[in-house]
Amino acid sequence: MKRISVIVPVYNVEKYLGKCLYSLVNQTLGDFEIIVVNDGSTDGSQQIIDDYAKDFPLIIKAFKKKNGGLSSARNLGLDHARGEYIGFVDSDDKVSATMFENLYMLARKYDAEIALCDLQKVDENDKVRQKLPQIPNLPEKVILAEDFSLFADISYFACNKIFKKSLFEQRRFKCGVHFEDIQLIPQLILDSEVIAHSSRYHYQYLERSDSISKTYTEKGLDILRAVNEVEDVFRNSRYRNHAGIFKDFQILEGVYSFLAYLAFVKDDEVYKKMSAELKVFLKAKDISLAEILRYKRFGRNYLLSLSVKKKIYYLLYFLGQEDLMRKLI
Repeated sequence: MKRISVIVPVYNVEKYLGKCLYSLVNQTLGDFEIIVVNDGSTDGSQQIIDDYAKDFPLIIKAFKKKNGGLSSARNLGLDHARGEYIGFVDSDDKVSATMFENLYMLARKYDAEIALCDLQKVDENDKVRQKLPQIPNLPEKVILAEDFSLFADISYFACNKIFKKSLFEQRRFKCGVHFEDIQLIPQLILDSEVIAHSSRYHYQYLERSDSISKTYTEKGLDILRAVNEVEDVFRNSRYRNHAGIFKDFQILEGVYSFLAYLAFVKDDEVYKKMSAELKVFLKAKDISLAEILRYKRFGRNYLLSLSVKKKIYYLLYFLGQEDLMRKLI
């Protein structure tokens, strides 16, 4: 068994893939594998994969498949993984040389099912644009039965974590949906007892200058569906008595994250449908306006911690001034 299997889904990233794979083959951790899954790329990504697989045959395992999306590529990687732990790296990002050694040693030290590190956004010249700590002052070891607050505060990226492989015995990324991390990662935390944390900014998230403007569609409703699926698991988990913390998760992801997406939906009919679905969600979850306005993250009122522009946006929506809000966006 390998120590870690790092799964890298690839789709049309020839400009960035070399940097990503270079950062992985130069890890200080020994006895690990890199599983690269080409998800139907039509550019030169496969040639880069072939070159690295030829140069590092003992480390890299390469697979090709028809395009099926991020979840299907990750799931194929999981099917072939031999690691004690599993990591995921996006193919246009890169990681520090010590990331997986650091996370693996912490996971083994505390017998943790999940170990995570902090992230930072970088530009194409590797200049740091923004540091993204997971949770301020988060200790190295968190026993969830003693402090479950992490569940509501953590960011649900897959890419800055390693997971014990056994967590995936009954779970996989859901295919055909957006926001698959929000759907799965909370479930994996609910299946865990101990989380380990490194305060090092190991993961380098690339802000691409050539990114095509994202289309915001009805697919944003997958956020609400993901939160609903997590609730089903929560109610049958060992942490089901922490209803208040779970409601904080619902408010962060199902209200604030959903509204952040909704702000960019241009089609009026789609916007109205999604807004109506949010109101149904709030009623079904018994989430009041007062609870939304009082919601705290990291011990601070979340709404007050935002920029003036974001405060105005959220407040106009909460006050029912959607038409005015749409004109201002």
